[in-house]
Amino acid sequence: MDAEPEPALIANRWPEWIGPDGRPIQRESCTCFDQYKAHPRARVGFHAEQQDTSSAGWQHLLALVDEAVGDGREEFNPLVELSPQERRDVITLPRSIGRLSAVKHLRLYGSNLVRLPPEIGLMTSLEEFTPYTSHRLHWFPYEITRCTKLARSTVSTRSLFGNSKLRPPFPRLRTVGDSGPHSSRDALDPKKWGVTAISTCSVCDRPMDGNELHQVWISRRVATDVLPLLVSACSAACIDALPPGADGYAPGSHKGGWDVAQPSADWA
Repeated sequence: MDAEPEPALIANRWPEWIGPDGRPIQRESCTCFDQYKAHPRARVGFHAEQQDTSSAGWQHLLALVDEAVGDGREEFNPLVELSPQERRDVITLPRSIGRLSAVKHLRLYGSNLVRLPPEIGLMTSLEEFTPYTSHRLHWFPYEITRCTKLARSTVSTRSLFGNSKLRPPFPRLRTVGDSGPHSSRDALDPKKWGVTAISTCSVCDRPMDGNELHQVWISRRVATDVLPLLVSACSAACIDALPPGADGYAPGSHKGGWDVAQPSADWA
C-alpha cells in the first residue's frame, strides 16, 4: 500500500496575535452596532475616546514611527512590537505617519483603533493596507484616496458603517458646522466631529482658514474594499466636487442617519 501523503500545513498569517497559551490575545470589544445581524434603524455614533498621549503604548508607537522613518522600511507593522497592554492603549495612529513615505504595506491586524488621522493620505508609496479584525474601526478619512498606489486591502467589512452585508446606518453629521476659530481645530470633540484635529480640507487640501466645516459621508472603492469615508471640507463647493459614490451603496455624498436610503443588506 502506498504511504499516505503528508497532511498539508496551512500557514497562520497572524501568529503574532496568538498568546503563549495558544489563545488569541484579548482585545477591546465594540457595541456600536450589531456586526452579525442587520438593524438598519440602529442608533450609531462616533467613538468618543481620546488618545492618552502619556500612555506607554502611545510613546512606544511614536518611537516606532521615528525608527521606521529613519530606516526607510517598506513594511510597517508596529502593533506586534507593543505589549498586549500597550496595544490596548493605542486608539489611533499619530499624525507623524505621514512621514512614512517609503512604506508600501501598513499592517494593523487586530488593532484597538477607533479612527485614523487624515495624514494617512501622505503615505504615497502605500500599496497594501491590512487593518483586518480591527472591529472598532468603522470608517476611514477621505484622504486615504490620495494613496494612489494602494491596490490591496484586507478589511473586516462587516465592522464598517453602511457595509453591504448588514447596512448599519452612518452617524448623523452636523449640517454646516461652525467649529470655531482655526486654532480650535486641533482640539475637536470626536463624539461630535469624528476627529480630534483638522488642518486641511479633505478635498482641495488647502488650509481650513475659515470657521465653516462641511462634513459628509461617501462610500468609495479603495483598493479591494468599498469603504465609508468621512469628508471634512472647507466649503460647499468642495463637497460638490466629490466623485460619485460606489455602485450598490448609498448614492453620492450624504449627512448620515438611519433615514439615508441604502440598498437591502446582503444578509437580510
